[in-house]
Amino acid sequence: MVVGVVATLVFWAATAAAHHGWNWAEEEQTEMTGTITEIYIGPPHPRLMIDTPDGPWQVDLGNPRQTRDAGFVDGVAEVGDEVLIRGHRHLDEDEKLIKAVRATINGTDYTFYPHLLQED
Repeated sequence: MVVGVVATLVFWAATAAAHHGWNWAEEEQTEMTGTITEIYIGPPHPRLMIDTPDGPWQVDLGNPRQTRDAGFVDGVAEVGDEVLIRGHRHLDEDEKLIKAVRATINGTDYTFYPHLLQED
């Protein structure tokens, strides 16, 4: 029984690390612009859906606390707003997913990971 519990905990920890880590994303930061089509602020990860010239993209923000601490709360953005995202794209080019380090909307920067921000 102990072996089963340990195996379950190891599996859960590995799954959480894979989901919450950055190993799925490119090291280099990139920027993209788009129009917000959907806004979700809540657990486990707030996110935006944006329409870009490359098609629709999912933009994962920080966790709910990081997102709130960055100032990104209900009402600061609306569907239809233009957004500039700086972050890390998925390693698989077919996955239209980017982890935002910073989002700029209506001239305001919302930095979710200040310690990771790489300026050009």
